[in-house]
Amino acid sequence: MVKLLAERACAKINLFLRVTGRRADGYHELDSIFVPVSIDDRIRLELRASHTSSITLRCNIASLGAPESNLATRAARAFIEEFGISGDVIIDLEKTIPMGAGLGGGSSDAGTVIRMLTAMTSAMIRESKDVPERLRKIALGLGADVPFFLDPRPARVTGIGEHIEALDKFPKLYLVIAVPPVEVPTALVFKGLKREHWSGAASEGHIDEILRGEIAARHLRNDLEAPAVHLYPQVGKLKASLQECGPIAASMSGSGGSVFGMFQDEEAAHRGAESLSHKAPEARVFVAQSLDAQSKVQD
Repeated sequence: MVKLLAERACAKINLFLRVTGRRADGYHELDSIFVPVSIDDRIRLELRASHTSSITLRCNIASLGAPESNLATRAARAFIEEFGISGDVIIDLEKTIPMGAGLGGGSSDAGTVIRMLTAMTSAMIRESKDVPERLRKIALGLGADVPFFLDPRPARVTGIGEHIEALDKFPKLYLVIAVPPVEVPTALVFKGLKREHWSGAASEGHIDEILRGEIAARHLRNDLEAPAVHLYPQVGKLKASLQECGPIAASMSGSGGSVFGMFQDEEAAHRGAESLSHKAPEARVFVAQSLDAQSKVQD
């Protein structure tokens, strides 16, 4: 028996990202709003009945094909081991989301694979206890952003990524997202983060304004921007170029190096993207919109 499934794995931006503390284990605690956006990788998953449990990855970017380091294959392996599933998994991964850009591409691939395997093995695991909690445990073990991608929709995310509160009736965002020609290592940015960069949790007043669609530059604080720009000045230059293209507000996403600008509508976003492409021809420039929930495509 062979099961086939295909889905899009969406990117995200951090509307804001504020550091609230540091745990004894060294991990920083954050306050952020994650917003899924219409840039995506595509995943086709095949599950073949077998007494073995092999995992094969085929990717359009050869350097991402190593199973031991790719988050999609690690997610499949963790799922199989957690639920004792037998079967051969073949993952076809078409990457579009830029790597090392703070857009959550690898985490989204992992979360999408977990969702897909859950759907494909529902008859096998339906008698298992605490399935949702076990899925969250798998996701968090793979990375702080992965739990969000188990059900990506606008959400306030706190802790190290394990506390997720969905935000209903989130305003539609029209975005230009730009990625400089550098990959920004998250660990290196956090290493450069200083205590004076921490801004603490967002105020409830700011959250209320955001949910009403009254979003301005003051809401888009990213505490990781200063150390990222210090390490990679290209990020700061790209943001400055984007700000010249007329956004309502602009910021960096995640630990960088992508930057995004919010525009009044889709037409304004396309004009902004065209202008930025001339100002910064070395950058990858996308026009995107926020998503209310993950869009899925099945074969």
